Amino acid sequence: MKIFNLTIATLFLGFNLYAYTPIEGANDVADDNYESNLDSLINLWHARTMSSDFVVDSIYENIEKLVEELPDSVYIERLAAISSPIFLPFNPQVKSYIKLYTQRRREQVSLMLGLSEYYFPIFEAALDAHNMPLELKYLPVIESALNPLALSRAGASGIWQFMYYTGKQYGLTVDSYLDQRRDPYLATEAAVKFLSDLYKIYGDWQLVIAAYNCGPGNVNKAIRRSGGKRDFWEIYYRLPRETRGYVPAFIAATYTFNYAKEHNITAKPVALPLATDTIMVSQPLHFTQVSDMTGVSLEVLRELNPQYRKDVIPSGKSAYPLRLAFNNVTSFISLEDTIYTHRRKEFFPNGSLVVLPSSTTHAVAAPPGRKVVNYTVKSGDVVGLIAEWFNVRTSDLAYWNNIHRNVIKVGQKLVIYVPDEKVSHYQEVARKHGSSYTSTSSSTPNTTSTSGDYIYYTVKSGDSIWTIAQQYPDVSNEDILRLNNITDARKIKPGQRLKIKPHT
Repeated sequence: MKIFNLTIATLFLGFNLYAYTPIEGANDVADDNYESNLDSLINLWHARTMSSDFVVDSIYENIEKLVEELPDSVYIERLAAISSPIFLPFNPQVKSYIKLYTQRRREQVSLMLGLSEYYFPIFEAALDAHNMPLELKYLPVIESALNPLALSRAGASGIWQFMYYTGKQYGLTVDSYLDQRRDPYLATEAAVKFLSDLYKIYGDWQLVIAAYNCGPGNVNKAIRRSGGKRDFWEIYYRLPRETRGYVPAFIAATYTFNYAKEHNITAKPVALPLATDTIMVSQPLHFTQVSDMTGVSLEVLRELNPQYRKDVIPSGKSAYPLRLAFNNVTSFISLEDTIYTHRRKEFFPNGSLVVLPSSTTHAVAAPPGRKVVNYTVKSGDVVGLIAEWFNVRTSDLAYWNNIHRNVIKVGQKLVIYVPDEKVSHYQEVARKHGSSYTSTSSSTPNTTSTSGDYIYYTVKSGDSIWTIAQQYPDVSNEDILRLNNITDARKIKPGQRLKIKPHT
């Protein structure tokens, strides 16, 4: 990689940029919250349907393309070259997040680059219409990793991560059927208005970004406690811990998306159609009705219309939009009357918008290109974990088996629809998970027995204490935490070895 002569640039830029470095002792390790957002990408339909060839090829490609550590002067020059009204300094905190995106999480960044081809034009159009910095389009990268179904522990929802009351304040409807915080178009409009209001308060984009994360109340408190200082880096330690990492993460995301090519990171193609249009639906409509008649898969309908919580468009007094790929709109219009009447009594008994009671069952036809694999529930199983084993959505598993409130019983036989070409693979998955785990099971290849009564488990990316505990009979989350002196279950890291004592 060519390294430019940066002596003059560094002398010219260095003082201002490094003047904003937080005082010595600041935590320069990327916050777990943002790594969790990146980990959530593995649950996206796009990531789950990624071909194995891409995974293998990209691993070897990344090994070949790894570059040696860049000097800080390169980062300084590159950040300075980004034309933006938002000040983009470089310091150890920013550097830690740049390394997170460009080194440790290259595959997730590759997927986000692919998703950005669909989502960024939505963000840019709204920001441009309000004459706001286009770089604010990178906020959803750190808010949700461009996942419109993201839900934080605090209850923030959607690609822009609106809390319930903030979303309502900016005109987003949230009810049993509809969550417009998950609508990329409406949530973007609301986010732009919120950011604009914050800028009227602070007149500084770094403080605006901080306030977007933790609320203006916390920023005002930090300003007050620091004696009225109105610079992010000067009130750094007065802000909540997550917000201290939020602005550096934003700067790093801006850097990464501008210089992904220089780090040999390329966009992973995703299945979302770039050309879409909306149809206003005036009657209640279930996604399955649309899918059956148009051939558009439920997964695509959900991805294009994430605001509908139960696969139902709750039209009635008001019409609601259905977003489809441009080439599917004509098909829908030509079949519209048929679509409304198809299986209508099944989904809308008495013509009303209702949730079917738990006693009601329904027959499910195998989706096109899929066959049935059966799984018998054993002690300790939960719906979410079973769905993960078979690479299906929890909502699909519940629908296929008339499961309500995720309640399943030991011995219950579940019907699972898997791709035709992978039936034998998932039959083996059913066999493996249908029997109890042991310390020597092939399902736990990264555990090694010790000479005593314990075995050791090596944490993998995406693991949690809960998923690890599920692999061992009668081992609870608390058992693992207590045995390993862990006080915060979120703090486990890939490569960490955990001591486990299975019950016999």
